[in-house]
Amino acid sequence: MPELPLILVTNDDGMDSPGLHAAAEAVAGLGDLLLVAPATQQTAMSRAFVTDAGAGVVERVIRHIGGQDVPGYAITGSPVMAVTHAVLELAERPIALCVSGINYGENIGGSIGVSGTVGAAFEASAHGIPAIAAAITAQVTEWRTFGALDWTAARHFTRLLARQVLQAGLPPGVAVLNLNVPRGAGPRTELRRTVQDEQPYYVRQAPDHARPLDQPFQFPVEVVVDRDRLAPGTDIHAIVCDQVASVTPLTWQWTAQTDWMPPAGTGEA
Repeated sequence: MPELPLILVTNDDGMDSPGLHAAAEAVAGLGDLLLVAPATQQTAMSRAFVTDAGAGVVERVIRHIGGQDVPGYAITGSPVMAVTHAVLELAERPIALCVSGINYGENIGGSIGVSGTVGAAFEASAHGIPAIAAAITAQVTEWRTFGALDWTAARHFTRLLARQVLQAGLPPGVAVLNLNVPRGAGPRTELRRTVQDEQPYYVRQAPDHARPLDQPFQFPVEVVVDRDRLAPGTDIHAIVCDQVASVTPLTWQWTAQTDWMPPAGTGEA
């Protein structure tokens, strides 16, 4: 009997996130599952490696997915550290696919660069593993409280993309498929290929009053969208204006398309 592909399921919300459970349910049956995720909430960590005193501790856990007990590992560290531990010391054979998510909160526009969900997917890509980052729209206040969400549509589209990638791989030049699903979507909602919008989307706000600088503080986050500057075909337009599911093929290539040239010569002495 042919060996089933090994699917790594990870996230940035932590091992106890309902979204991780939903992602595992989405791909259950497509292969053998390996759950490796941060032990605690690690949102907005991008591709950070932390060096805290306790970093790298691995706790084995069991999660019940699709009627079966699935091995899981909670990592003291960031999302990309979870992927690294999975690849270098926990997986007993090569990983065929990484699914990162399903994240509380959409990863679109300029927020993609901050996302730990997307960062984990890119870390998998760095190890030669095709990856999908998946998210569902949620209020900022729900990021850490794990509010009740209907995961049906997000599971459906995650499984749809996972099956395609397992069968055909990623297209040439594509490192990660970035999936975002509106919370009101259903399985029949349109799944639209999009491009990343340039707007920041999540914007940090200044303190509303003077505060003691020697006290802990986190800048509040608000969603800010300039609808007049939104172009059809972008991820923000799909999610905010049309309420359809968005999937953006992402690449490692950050080079700007420009005719700019540096000054000639070696500069002034």
